[in-house]
Parts: sequence; C-alpha cells; structure tokens
Amino acid sequence: MPESQIHPTAVIDPSARLGAGVVIGPYCIIGPDVELGDGCWLQNHVTLCGPSRIGARNKFYAYTSIGQQTQDLKYAGEPTWLEVGDDNVFREFCTVNRGTLPHTKTTVGSHNNFLAYSHIAHDCVVGSHVIFSNNGTLAGHVTVEDHVILGGLTAVHQFCRIGQHAITGGCSKIVQDVVPFTIVDGNPARARGVNMVGLQRHGRSEAQIRALRQAYKTLYRSKLNISQALEQLRQETADPDLEHLITFVAGSQRGIVGAGRE
Repeated sequence: MPESQIHPTAVIDPSARLGAGVVIGPYCIIGPDVELGDGCWLQNHVTLCGPSRIGARNKFYAYTSIGQQTQDLKYAGEPTWLEVGDDNVFREFCTVNRGTLPHTKTTVGSHNNFLAYSHIAHDCVVGSHVIFSNNGTLAGHVTVEDHVILGGLTAVHQFCRIGQHAITGGCSKIVQDVVPFTIVDGNPARARGVNMVGLQRHGRSEAQIRALRQAYKTLYRSKLNISQALEQLRQETADPDLEHLITFVAGSQRGIVGAGRE
C-alpha cells in the first residue's frame, strides 16, 4: 500500500487513528475519536467528527461533514456513535450525523454512492450497494435496506423503512414504509409497480420476478386487506424474496406506501 499523504494545512486530533495509505487533502479536519480505515481519501475541506469508526477505501469529496452530533433537540451531549463500512463515496456537501441517546449509533454499510447534498440523520441504518441521488434526505431512525435507489430530492420521514431493491422517483415524499422490490413516486409517494429492471440487473430469474409481480398484485390490486393479502402470500411459495417481502410488510409500524397508477 502506498504511503499516506497528509497536506500540511490539515488539522488532525492526536486521538484520531489513521489507517495506512490515507490521503488527507487541504484544510481537512479530523476530530477526536475518529478511526479512519486504510486507503481512505479526503479531497479538501472535509470534516470528520467522532466518535466514529470509518472503514477502508472510503472517498470523501469537498465539504462533506461526517459524524457531526445529532440535530435532535433531545441530545444532551452523551457519547453517541457513527459506523461506516468500506468503499463508500460521499460527494460534495454530504452530511451524516451520529446517534442521539447514550451509546446509540448511526450505521452505514459498504459500496454505497451518496451524491451531492445527501443527508443521513441520527440513528439511521443504511445498508450496502445503495445510491442516494442529489439531495436524497433521511430523517432520524430511518432504515434503508440493500440495493435501494433514492431519486433526487427524495425526503424520507422519520422511522420509515425502505425495503431492498426499491427505487423512489425524484422529489418523492416518503411518509410510510416502501415495500421491497417496488417503485414509488409522488408527493406523497404511491406505489407504481415492481422494480423489474433493477431485479433483472441483479440476476433475478423470470420466475422470481413473476412471483414478485403477483405478490404486488395481491397486495395492491386485490380487494384483500393487508392481513388477508399476507396470509394468501404465505401459502403461495417459499421464494426467499417473497418471504422477505412478507416479513417486511408484516413488521411495518407506519403502514406501507399506498397504491397509485402504474
């Protein structure tokens, strides 16, 4: 691994721990209790605050602010945390906040791409292989599963969940849970169909996609209520994707995004 490169204008707290081969550009600030993994790259004017544990090969572009304290007014200065995985990209002006209550944390997985002005608030859990388009915004306590795409200017209400392989249209307002494998769009968002292109790109077979399309029709196009629809789906197949969809919907506390025109 190449030697680390630290610009002389960077300010690094003595308690910060830097991995091998990091690049710290001009005017970056790394605060106390930050652990930065091997091969991370900070362009310029990047701020990393702690306590934070950041994995390897993450890229931080200009003016990102990662690990700042929560914006929740209940916060009283307790130690809270941020954990970030490997191989993420944080574009210009991205912000990620730590948890709120003592010893709580915000968690970000690996191989994610957060475009300019994205925001991840306190106590969120973001999976892996996720894309936030510009200004994708999470309020507190949001869960985003793997392979999700947030359209530009999407805003997600606190405590909502976005299921795996879901995609939101630009400027969508999310106030309930987004069912896995679906497309939602609108203000407020409405379900528009199954994310067929995304599923095909990730290797789902025609039979698997067909099963999810049928599940979508059972949830959104039949005259069954949610409990009845789930009961019917449980009797149809043992496909892992369908099982995940059933478990996700059954565990919803805020309800699921309603139906709209496909």
